[in-house]
Amino acid sequence: MNRQRAAEIAESPDMKHVTYNGKPVYIQRVDDQNDTARVFRLDDPGYEFDVQVTNLIEK
Repeated sequence: MNRQRAAEIAESPDMKHVTYNGKPVYIQRVDDQNDTARVFRLDDPGYEFDVQVTNLIEK
């Protein structure tokens, strides 16, 4: 995924199907300078982490 699409998903009020390492995640915000996104897995919303936006896949 590219940074612009990740930002669009983060700002969208609709839930999009995005995965990281095969697991569904929710994109909270995108860091434009580092091309990273702050996400959490849907099955573990208490654990937030940063990933490269290129590692996110939209289904």
